[in-house]
Amino acid sequence: MTLRRVVTIEDPLSKSTILSDGPIPRSTAFQHVPGFVTSLAWATDAQASVPAAPRDAAANTSSWVPEPGGTCLLVITFPPDSVYQADEFNPEAAGAEHAAVLPGLAERFEPDNPGMHTTDTIDYGVVLEGSIVLELDGGKQIAFGKHDIVVQQGTRHAWRNPGNEPATVLFVLVGAQRRPPG
Repeated sequence: MTLRRVVTIEDPLSKSTILSDGPIPRSTAFQHVPGFVTSLAWATDAQASVPAAPRDAAANTSSWVPEPGGTCLLVITFPPDSVYQADEFNPEAAGAEHAAVLPGLAERFEPDNPGMHTTDTIDYGVVLEGSIVLELDGGKQIAFGKHDIVVQQGTRHAWRNPGNEPATVLFVLVGAQRRPPG
């Protein structure tokens, strides 16, 4: 799936105009996880203001997890879980690729619980294509289909695709402060 991204700004005369129109430049089809595609479409920092500077914020961000008050717009295609169970799947190579492509996010994945992770973010997710399962603590699973929406509030979770087709989900991550338990 090729995603088109249009970014608007104000010109020096305060007139709206187009900064860019084309494919998302920070998009990766993983080599070691066939069918896994990640796209960082946009990001803002905690001090975002408008009119914005004429720059590609997604290209300039160093983390796929925003700081408190910042945001990241992600589109992720999850391959079927069978990809991870194939004889040729190499978890070490896949882990290294995740670390290289997904800074700030990859290190949050739990080594002893593949896929499980926690971020200090409020996440809005919308399933664009396919179906996918959200796994929470205790193995609780919730199935989502096309156009279903999830709001995650800093919860530990993993995404599973037990089906035979890829699932594509759009996420908006909003950086948040984690309160101490209790």
